[in-house]
Amino acid sequence: MNFITSLLANLNYGTIFFLMLLESTVVPVPSEFVVTPAAYHAAGGNLDVFLVILFATIGADFGASINYLVAYYVGRPVIYRFANSKWGKLCLLNQEKVEKSERYFDDHGVVATLTGRLIPGIRHLISIPAGLAKMNYWKFLLYTTVGAAAWHSILALLGWYLHSVVPEEQLNDKITEYAEYIKIGILAIMILAIGYFIVRSLLKKSRKK
Repeated sequence: MNFITSLLANLNYGTIFFLMLLESTVVPVPSEFVVTPAAYHAAGGNLDVFLVILFATIGADFGASINYLVAYYVGRPVIYRFANSKWGKLCLLNQEKVEKSERYFDDHGVVATLTGRLIPGIRHLISIPAGLAKMNYWKFLLYTTVGAAAWHSILALLGWYLHSVVPEEQLNDKITEYAEYIKIGILAIMILAIGYFIVRSLLKKSRKK
């Protein structure tokens, strides 16, 4: 963890890519504390915010692809065994979390690889059920890219905004505060979207009767 802390203290395009690669596998690296500070520094002229989003998204694609390929080729028993192992616990992983991501994938189909990138606790694991289900890789990669880019853009906007309102020594506290609002907002939007599609489906069925 000291290694990751060192990388977080020295953000550049290479470390952003690497940390987001880790975050999209099973290593507990919170993207809020990578992309948001990077965008904060971009607002100060030290980085380019579009390149921050680009390298973060490419890193997420690489990390998610690792999860996908491992799940695709080794299967559920090995994934569960790792999740319940000492190494899995060091990564804050367990079988229940993997099963939760599988249920989300089963409930929402292949589009879950897009929407799942926006949901805390699901984001870094959603590529595992995609691999277990042997989803088409290029479709998986497309949805992962769109979802990751959307999430990173939200975090980058937050970092850019915070640059104008808080000094750097208060940045992490503000990220923690605003990240909770963002999570609640995203969940609310998704609930509304699901409700909309359910109502639309019911209306279509009623018209056919």
